[in-house]
Amino acid sequence: MTEQIHGQTSEKKTAGAFDVRNIIGALLTIYGVVLTAVGVVNGDGGPKSGDVNSNLWAGLLLLVVGIAFLAWARIRPIVVRTDEINREGLEGPPPGH
Repeated sequence: MTEQIHGQTSEKKTAGAFDVRNIIGALLTIYGVVLTAVGVVNGDGGPKSGDVNSNLWAGLLLLVVGIAFLAWARIRPIVVRTDEINREGLEGPPPGH
């Protein structure tokens, strides 16, 4: 995506796979799939969990949160303008140093 700013062409890029929301969402989704599968295979939770299938419910919750993270990263990506990175990199150390 390109944009015209002050007579210069600015290219916009997204963070993509390096966005921490994608990493967190993928991990939570994988753990959710595993826990949901264990909850379905093992059935009831037993006496320690008060006969609640805690693996199933925790897995479903992790799936929902993981998919929400992935959707959030997809709907609202982090946009980085490359001209700002290049200009800041050439000017010297960041402010305050």
